Amino acid sequence: MSWIVLILSGVLEAVWATALGKSAGFTKLWPSVVFVVAVLASMAGLAYAMREISTGTAYAVWVGIGAALTVLYAMVFGGDGFSIVKLLLILGLVGCVIGLKLVH
Repeated sequence: MSWIVLILSGVLEAVWATALGKSAGFTKLWPSVVFVVAVLASMAGLAYAMREISTGTAYAVWVGIGAALTVLYAMVFGGDGFSIVKLLLILGLVGCVIGLKLVH
């Protein structure tokens, strides 16, 4: 169960990071609300997962999932340019996250 919660928390990290960017320094209400709700849920999930998963592994997986999804979202919807190099680097990041799960 901890791994499922950790993965969902990583997804929420991408949500709050994206919402933070769209909040324009907390001057836009709804992106700011999404940020607050998502960051609280993401941190709570990370804390829950750390009860059974070591801090280093949990944090690295959480950040890896959040970073990969944030970059993918920005490439697809946010105007960041797509490149094969970016895609390969994201796949490398995902591979490292999977590797951490396998050795845990």
